[in-house]
Amino acid sequence: MRIDLICVPGLGHYRKLKQGSCFFPPFSKHFVDTGSELFFETRKHFGYFTLRMNFLRGVMGGQTAGPQPSGAETIQKLCDRVASSTLLEDRRGAVRALKSLSKKYRMEVGTQAMDHLINILQTDRSDSEILGYALDTLYNVISNDEEEEQDESEDENAQKQADDLATQFTEKFIEDPEHITLVLTLLEEFDFHVRWPGVKLLTALLKTQGVQVQGIILVSPMGVSRLMDLLADSREVIRNDGLLLLQQLTKGNAAIQKIVAFENAFERLLDIITEEGSSDGGIVVEDCLLLLLNLLKNNSSNQNFFKEGSYIQRMKPWFEVGDDNSGWSAQKVTNLHLMLQLVRVMVSPVNSPGATASCQKCMYQCGLLQQLCTILMATGVPADILTETINTVSEVIRGSQVNQDYFASVNAPSNPPRPAIVVLLMSMVNERQPFVLRCAVLYCFQCFLCKNQKGQGEIVATLLPSTIDANSISAGQLLCGGLFSTDSLSNWCAAVALAHALQDNLTQKEQLLRVQLATSLGKPPVSLLQQCTNILSQGSKVQTRVGLLMLLCTWISNCPIAVTHFLHNQDNVPFLTAQISENLGEDERLVQGLCALLLGICIFYNDNSLENYTKEKLKQLIEKRIGKENFVEKLGFITKHELYSRAALKPQPVFPSPEQMLFDHEFTRLVKDLEGLITKAVQKSSEEDKKEEEVKKTLEQHDNIVTQYKELIREQDAQIQELKEKVASMTTQTEQLQATVSQQQSQIQQHKDQYNLIKLKLGKENQSQSNNQGDSQVNGLQTEELSQLREELEELRRQQTLLQTQLSEKDALIDSLKSSAQAAEAPAGGSDNAELLQEVEALKNQVQSHLAEISQLKTERLELLRRAEAASSSTAPPSDKSSDAAKAELESRLAAQTSEMERLKEGRSELEEQLASATSTVAILQTEKSKLQTEVQESKKEQDDLLMLLADQDQKIHSLKQKLKDLGETVEDEDDIDARDQTSDEEDEDED
Repeated sequence: MRIDLICVPGLGHYRKLKQGSCFFPPFSKHFVDTGSELFFETRKHFGYFTLRMNFLRGVMGGQTAGPQPSGAETIQKLCDRVASSTLLEDRRGAVRALKSLSKKYRMEVGTQAMDHLINILQTDRSDSEILGYALDTLYNVISNDEEEEQDESEDENAQKQADDLATQFTEKFIEDPEHITLVLTLLEEFDFHVRWPGVKLLTALLKTQGVQVQGIILVSPMGVSRLMDLLADSREVIRNDGLLLLQQLTKGNAAIQKIVAFENAFERLLDIITEEGSSDGGIVVEDCLLLLLNLLKNNSSNQNFFKEGSYIQRMKPWFEVGDDNSGWSAQKVTNLHLMLQLVRVMVSPVNSPGATASCQKCMYQCGLLQQLCTILMATGVPADILTETINTVSEVIRGSQVNQDYFASVNAPSNPPRPAIVVLLMSMVNERQPFVLRCAVLYCFQCFLCKNQKGQGEIVATLLPSTIDANSISAGQLLCGGLFSTDSLSNWCAAVALAHALQDNLTQKEQLLRVQLATSLGKPPVSLLQQCTNILSQGSKVQTRVGLLMLLCTWISNCPIAVTHFLHNQDNVPFLTAQISENLGEDERLVQGLCALLLGICIFYNDNSLENYTKEKLKQLIEKRIGKENFVEKLGFITKHELYSRAALKPQPVFPSPEQMLFDHEFTRLVKDLEGLITKAVQKSSEEDKKEEEVKKTLEQHDNIVTQYKELIREQDAQIQELKEKVASMTTQTEQLQATVSQQQSQIQQHKDQYNLIKLKLGKENQSQSNNQGDSQVNGLQTEELSQLREELEELRRQQTLLQTQLSEKDALIDSLKSSAQAAEAPAGGSDNAELLQEVEALKNQVQSHLAEISQLKTERLELLRRAEAASSSTAPPSDKSSDAAKAELESRLAAQTSEMERLKEGRSELEEQLASATSTVAILQTEKSKLQTEVQESKKEQDDLLMLLADQDQKIHSLKQKLKDLGETVEDEDDIDARDQTSDEEDEDED
């Protein structure tokens, strides 16, 4: 018997017992019998070992002694050990053993150990290693992921059993919602061995029971926020698996999608896409794009948030392809395909019209549409990318006049340049092009003409004789060529494209009646309408006839002139009645229904201008040749066709094969509108028609009377409105006149008061004139002059207050500069700032002294003005001389004051310049300080990165050593080397 003692990776030292060794007396052992393997714990080294006993049956003869325990028994013993062991090391070893057995004995481990593992997650939160083992075991039990060694050709029954097991164990795990909350809590642990298994476990739960787990996470406090933190993890493995987890979490749950979006998911995902290389990135970019599609598809709130956050502009760099487009990798094709789908989600026809129009406008303004058109016209682009680009451009321009006008101006890089529409139509009518590409071009042409009457007119104009250019190929020529080619698919596509050029446009329907075609040499030209009916009567393929009938129905509907042109050909009505009345096979039923629809349109929109084909005569013809009930039944064949309902779902023509390309989306809407009207029109009798016509005439007369009254009421309303405006203007004028009168009255009253005051003062002056001549002259000043002097004094006070306010502001600015200069702590700039502050203080003192002097001068000026005015009122010659002297002195003082003010202004400007220079010096110091702080932070970050790299390197060295130990190689650890060196040193000392 040989007993090998092998260390589990990461725990204890590697030892090997040679043959013949017995048990280990130095160690205290605790064995757990697992059959062929013995697990025990050595308390000295706290390691777990596996005893593998291999018996040489050929030598010893016979089998191993004792019955071998089954897998269920082994798992039961391990579960008992997990439940009963008091030592953490015992429980850890047992959980690790369960993990190793969980894939092979999935049913047994899931049935017996799940409760114990959940209990471990709840109780042993302090030990990350046992938490990682427990989470891995639960993941192996719940997940359906196959091992690499497993045979891929597993039959369906085994796969179904595995799915049933996953569902069973998932339901058991989520019976208590607290279990999900527990796993979410564990995701807050930064330890890799806990966080990564937790992410994988939640992903497996969501794959199996997505709706239930989504509901639990949604009501869990901060549940979605904890999962969003995974995107910020620096370890790419966790971040990438976090993307897969969020993909499963956001599937089909609008509430969670909104929460994830408002947790800044768009910003993080777009940053990851940019970091990974955009379209040239790997599968991580694909995962990010899939998550973005989950968040935006059919979620109007998130779409609006994406647009309002200016994230559409960040999509433009994705589509910047170079000139060399050869050798696209499969991953790049996948990434670009998903990016185009993301653009289509934002402008999908199923979105609300307002939101779609807003996104279309944004895509044009940011240049995204221009970039897509560049890809459209580029060479070397893969076919599937080109097809999806055409579909994307189609929906970006659909119903948007500005985008449609831009698309019409795009030219292909050919010689001579051709419009992009013409180049695309050439691909549509070319039977050698791929089917999906031709469908995409048709969809693009339909979207270009959607609600675009200007574009419809341009297409029809290329068919008119006056605008045909023989030297160039036009869109109309390509459509006519496709309409009458031998390829039935080209016939159908051209007919549908031409029908869209007439959709809801009565003018173009009438213009198209002018188109003449030259069939062969020597024969007169025929109209396009007649040529279409001629091809119908020749009995071509079903697809061709269906396309032509759809074109004719669209053309003559709601256009009585076109109905008259169609009925003018004597062969058309007999052909239609013959087609409807015949009993043909299943393939021809659709053609019969379309013929019935065409004949019904001729009845409903008939203006009775042709005597032989009035409404009444056509209904009599139907009743005699076909029968009303039979006609209605044949008309119902259209909507009963299986491909009709498929085409009615969405505007884009998507068909599995060319043979199933029969109905157009817009035509299904036309049938829905006309089927009931035509049925009623055919089933009505002549008396009912007469009554209806009489009712119509009565209603028309009534409408005319109502219209006349409406016009009269409108005129009266206009007159009333005009009178109201006049009344309002007159009221305004009256109010203005009243205000003017009141103002004039107040002015008159003021003049009266002033007159009374002047009269009173003059009386007083006359009384005191004999007593004091000088005093009487001073007291005889006019009241107006006194008030003027008071106003000047108040103005000077206000100016003084303003100057003091400005001075206080400068003081505050100087104080702030002082504090900033002291904070800068620059020795060179400190002395300059101190000198500058001293100069500022000196200038402040100088300004204050000047202000005091100004106020004194103003006071003297007022006094001199009073004296001058008093002197001017005196008639004595000596007074005139003194007045002249006073005026001269006043003028000299004013001149001195003016010069002093100029000098103060110059000093103030110099002060401001010095303050500005001090401010710039402080800003430079602060900039240098911030640079130094940034460099310190960068160095700290680099140091942390180096520590992380060293830790990873130590982990790799440790794992490699452990692998060598597992393979039986002797590897000395640093502790062993140190011990050996110490022993050798001691031996050398003993020898000495």
